[in-house]
Amino acid sequence: QVQPVESGGGWVQPGGSLTLSCELTGRTAGRYSVGWFRQAPGKDREFVAAIKWNGGGAYVPDSVRGRFTISKANDQYLVYLRMNSLKLEDTAVYYCAAIERVWWSSSAGEYPYWGQGTQITVSS
Repeated sequence: QVQPVESGGGWVQPGGSLTLSCELTGRTAGRYSVGWFRQAPGKDREFVAAIKWNGGGAYVPDSVRGRFTISKANDQYLVYLRMNSLKLEDTAVYYCAAIERVWWSSSAGEYPYWGQGTQITVSS
């Protein structure tokens, strides 16, 4: 099975930028669409971005639109989440998830494959 692996988290000041990477490892033969989610302490897991297996259909919800951008490397197995103008409320653990189908989903429950998560802390 495929295993997403996140990297690129850390600490950043408000207004700063970070780029997260998600590499799909393991048995990657197949078409995997990818979603990014985040979870802050005491809150539900929140959908923040997704992209189709071929790099099309990139989407971010209104909550982060204009600040977050998702993209995919040509080899299909590396996905990036670029985050600009970070705010205190962006502090959370960010997860990459994969689903073996052409289209992504905004529902965390539909993704069978999850990374371990990477912490992003926005503070001054």
